[in-house]
Amino acid sequence: MKTNGVKLDDRDLRIIAILQRDGRVSKTELARRVNLSSTPCWERLRHLEDAGIIEGYEARVSLKAFGPLTQVVITVELESHHADDFARFEAGIQAVPEVYECDALGGGIDYVLKVLARDLDDYQRVVDGLLAAGLGIRRYFTYVVTKPVKREPPPVTRLASEGERL
Repeated sequence: MKTNGVKLDDRDLRIIAILQRDGRVSKTELARRVNLSSTPCWERLRHLEDAGIIEGYEARVSLKAFGPLTQVVITVELESHHADDFARFEAGIQAVPEVYECDALGGGIDYVLKVLARDLDDYQRVVDGLLAAGLGIRRYFTYVVTKPVKREPPPVTRLASEGERL
């Protein structure tokens, strides 16, 4: 399989899958799990990083450890759909730390934002700030997250299988 101009084999895909679930696995253990010696495994890992296929390593943090929090999903529609309108909105969102994810969409909704706030009053202050910032928001809809249901890494090994459909 080729991705980003880089040819990936089954061992590369296993390395990626293991690291998606356990980014702290030692290089020795990773090599053992993919049935390679340490040096070739390390070279493959470095190649995946250099090619931009592995972008980084992150910790999954329990939000419960920080006390009661409110997670909110916001859908946003912009007033106008010119390139500079999208650029203005996207630049403005970068300055809002409570917005921890933002995706541009095709279709009737322009963006989906994920916001983390202490409570609904805190969330409302975030929204008021977005509206006051002149980012071109026509309308937005708020959805309060009541519980997490599924959090999984993307199924890259499945995507890499030729002919397989999701």
